[in-house]
Amino acid sequence: MASRMVGYFETCVAPCRTLPGEQLRGDITKLTRSCLTLVAEMFDRRTVPDGEKLSAVSESATQWAREGVPLSTILRAYHEGVRIAFGLVTARAEADDVDEVLIATDLMLELLEAITVAVSDAYGDEQHLVAKEHQTAAQTLASALLSGRGSSALARQTGIPIAESYQVVALSIPEHADERDPRVDANVAARRKLRRLQSELAAVFISRALALLSTKGGTLLIPLGADDDTIFSAATLDLLAEAAEVPLTATAVAGDTDRIPESADQAHELLNLVRVGDKPPGLYQMSDLAVEYQLTRGGPATRRIATILDPLEDHPELFDTMRAYLGNDMNRQPTARQLYVHPNTVDYRLRRIAQLTSIDLATSAGIAQAAIALLARDLDRGVTRHL
Repeated sequence: MASRMVGYFETCVAPCRTLPGEQLRGDITKLTRSCLTLVAEMFDRRTVPDGEKLSAVSESATQWAREGVPLSTILRAYHEGVRIAFGLVTARAEADDVDEVLIATDLMLELLEAITVAVSDAYGDEQHLVAKEHQTAAQTLASALLSGRGSSALARQTGIPIAESYQVVALSIPEHADERDPRVDANVAARRKLRRLQSELAAVFISRALALLSTKGGTLLIPLGADDDTIFSAATLDLLAEAAEVPLTATAVAGDTDRIPESADQAHELLNLVRVGDKPPGLYQMSDLAVEYQLTRGGPATRRIATILDPLEDHPELFDTMRAYLGNDMNRQPTARQLYVHPNTVDYRLRRIAQLTSIDLATSAGIAQAAIALLARDLDRGVTRHL
């Protein structure tokens, strides 16, 4: 009977046609015989087998998970097997056997449920273990590349190939609303946020991305190839932000594999510039932050620019007015509304700024000088403002 059922699986259950003949004739035939024995005992005792007796089912599911047999193929075969077995049991039933058929139906449905649970649990556990092993290997390789220790030997050890070049992404992950909710465990909410993001990242890059992430952010290494789909883009960031349910900020720097440490330093420096500049969430490249980056290189000119606004140190209202005026495209009416003052007060403060610093915000040169001086001052102090 087991051989006949396996023959049916091979010819009629489409997913089983892809399995090796050796596996069908060996392991699957043996397991089918074991399951038929369980069914016979179940009807004799009128009791569904417990977890211990389903150990062969669980062990087989674990083995097939390792071999990459789809879970749907396994469950389909079991369902078909139960259906065939039930047909054999009820084939000779007559009108006065209705009560017995009902009992048999309940037993078969309970058995099917028990097998489905055993298979799914074992398969899921093995997949989780494999995913964890891959994540550990990916983290090991990412750490080595970021420290400049990547090698072909390490690639063989982890089973993950090393690309010739990578896009290094520095990522900032803000708190989820649940992390600030006193009714919710903040650590649990943070871990859930990170798991959602990691799952989406694996789906987008088909597990090719290397990541070192915490609930606050971290570093991604995206292998570059001829296909533009492998690039970390603004659309990619949007997908990750949607999965994490928080707005994300990232900076990206591409380079050869042997320059990953330098690329990572540069990407995180750019990310810090985004924070200091109070820029909105999104993906930033070097071209978006060229002025800010150059101002951080130091030198006499940069230091001189940073001190232009020193005369305003004792006048915080003048700093606020300058920021608001520049932020409102030099329009005094919205600036006055933002500061809750009269437009004439804005005019007075702008004149006062010109008197103290020689920066005339009524001219294009003064506006450019003020914007750069503010930026240089903020970068020099490394202070992030919160609007």
